[in-house]
Parts: sequence; C-alpha cells; structure tokens
Amino acid sequence: MTQPPVKTTAEPRSAYRVYRPITTRWMDNDAYGHVNNVVYYSWFDTAVNAHLIDQGVLDIHEGSTIGLVIETQCNYFSPLAFPQTVEAGIRVAKLGNSSVRYEVGLFAQGAVTASAQGHFVHVYVDRQTRRPVPIPHSLKQVLEQLL
Repeated sequence: MTQPPVKTTAEPRSAYRVYRPITTRWMDNDAYGHVNNVVYYSWFDTAVNAHLIDQGVLDIHEGSTIGLVIETQCNYFSPLAFPQTVEAGIRVAKLGNSSVRYEVGLFAQGAVTASAQGHFVHVYVDRQTRRPVPIPHSLKQVLEQLL
C-alpha cells in the first residue's frame, strides 16, 4: 500500500541564511495574471549565482570550475505578480565533495512565509572536460556559511 505524499508547508524567513532582492518584470506574468511557474526556476538560479559572484567565488566567464544543475524542484504556496519585489532566501542543505544542494525560498517583499520554495543541485565540474571536480576551497568556505 502506498503512502500519500507528505504535504510541504511554506517556511518562515528565519529558515534562510541570506536574502537577495529580485525585481519582477512585466513579461514574468502569464495569461492568468501571476508569475509563470518557469520564472521561479530562473529566480533560484539568479539568486544563488548572483550571491556567489558577489562573494568573489564564481567567475562565469573565465573560471575553471562551473556548476551544472542536475536536479530541481519547486513547491508553490501563493502567487507572485508584477510589479512586486521578490526576496529570495538562500541556504545550503547539503554540501558534498563536488556537489551542493541549494534551497531557495521566494517571498513577496515583507511577507512572513514563502510564496514558493524549492531546491536545485549543482555538480561542480571542470569547464573544459565537464567532469566533476572537488568544490574549490574559496567556494566551499562561502557555501559553509549558508549551511
């Protein structure tokens, strides 16, 4: 007998370590008047990568190590829409030798609980060979602060 899926609930702001603002755009809304689901995944990627770039540990143009997404998931709790400002909370749930699981909560500006939350897993690879490599020390130090 199969068990029913466990219902995920919206988490509070305190569940995340750092925040980044994201400005919604007119084109983010779909025909139903709210942000289309695919945009949320873009925000996850934008929030995490912008944080890593700001911390000086990700060079998207010249870095020898890059992160490739191998898994992603999102739960939706309440709609977001242009012209809202979204606040993306970031944390690291699991840090391995060559991979990291990022978890992101998307909050309407000032909201107490997440409108959406999800995760994605990066495997860090050599830019040229695309083979997994250990997470560089400087990047690992930044990621440890998000655990």
